[in-house]
Amino acid sequence: MPSNEAGPTAVPAWRRASLCASGECVEVAQKDDVIILRDSVQPRGRMLYYDAGPWRSFVRAIKTGRYDSLGS
Repeated sequence: MPSNEAGPTAVPAWRRASLCASGECVEVAQKDDVIILRDSVQPRGRMLYYDAGPWRSFVRAIKTGRYDSLGS
């Protein structure tokens, strides 16, 4: 299985959700041990950086439904 991790000097491999039909989505990449988020409409705009550990915890919480009640 190919890895989404970029090498130390490589350009990050950006990914977006397969359900992003409009093209106006958040894109995510990993470089070293940092997760990077950007707006797909403005790919050269501001980016957000997160340590991989807390990011994994956040994703795990989403998958278990921890934040489902926020939209209600």
